Amino acid sequence: MVRRPPRKPSTLDLYLDYLQQRWDEGQHSAKILHEELQNKGHLGHYQRVKMAVAPLRRGLPLDEPRERPSSPREAARWITTHPHRRTLHIHERLPRLLEHCPELRVTHDLIRRFPAMLDNHDPTPLAAWLNDLAHSGLTPLVGLAEPCVKTGKPLPRASPSLQLRRQRGPHHRRQAAETPDAGRAGVSLLRRRVVLIAHLRRRYADPCG
Repeated sequence: MVRRPPRKPSTLDLYLDYLQQRWDEGQHSAKILHEELQNKGHLGHYQRVKMAVAPLRRGLPLDEPRERPSSPREAARWITTHPHRRTLHIHERLPRLLEHCPELRVTHDLIRRFPAMLDNHDPTPLAAWLNDLAHSGLTPLVGLAEPCVKTGKPLPRASPSLQLRRQRGPHHRRQAAETPDAGRAGVSLLRRRVVLIAHLRRRYADPCG
């Protein structure tokens, strides 16, 4: 889809229709055309007029300003963006892009149909979607999407005790690591705490001890 870069606009663009008209009337002298444009207020150089009519001498149309072609990254973003979130710029350019490239039109249709199934919580159209994907002729898209959809498995869920430890802070995680059973104080830890408390009481009760 990449095309040559667009030509920058110039002050001569306002007079392209006039140049085309005069050329069709038989005036093929760039010097005379330049003089006529000067009478109309054009202040550009003669060389610019000569370059402008050069395509006409080869049987080609005038080189008019062109819109910058979209990059592959832009096209992918336009297609994957939800229609309700597309800007006016995307709404204007995307239909022209899809009309120009049938492969992108098929890609757009497949990509927009898949999230619709997810939004509606309806897997019924999935078989037809996979069939259309397989017969789309879009080898890169088939190789990427079809295996993920057919062999996709839910991620293993963490155990309740692991979820609880994830929700707690670092202090609780360190405490759980010292505990034989995560989430509950074991007998050995409880015994150490009792011995430590008794030791501290005796120490502070006898300052010389």
